[in-house]
Amino acid sequence: QVQLVESGGGLVQAGGSLRLSCAASGRTFNSYRMGWFRQAPGKEREFVAAITWSVRSTYYADSVKGRFTISRDNAKSTVNLQMNSLKPEDTAVYYCATAPNWCSGYGCYSRADEYDYWGQGTQVTVSS
Repeated sequence: QVQLVESGGGLVQAGGSLRLSCAASGRTFNSYRMGWFRQAPGKEREFVAAITWSVRSTYYADSVKGRFTISRDNAKSTVNLQMNSLKPEDTAVYYCATAPNWCSGYGCYSRADEYDYWGQGTQVTVSS
């Protein structure tokens, strides 16, 4: 089992920044791939960003590319999401997720059903 706990959400004005963190515990974190998803009220959960266990590859949704940066620290079992130039449409509950199995390419990393473990989510609200 893997437990994930997100933190860092809050209220910010448009154009501002937030840094989300996800702390993992349980089984070996270093070999797991990590992803961030978000869900706005009345909408389906959508992919935001993902990172391979080796940190060699990152993936981003077009809507956040150039504004968000995903990173991980395997020594600390954490994954972070730096969010800059925030927009009101970024308002959502943000979830981190992980899975140990092999996955290849954006089409896999961006699918919510390819992740086995999820955190409880952290609210991000961007005011206009």
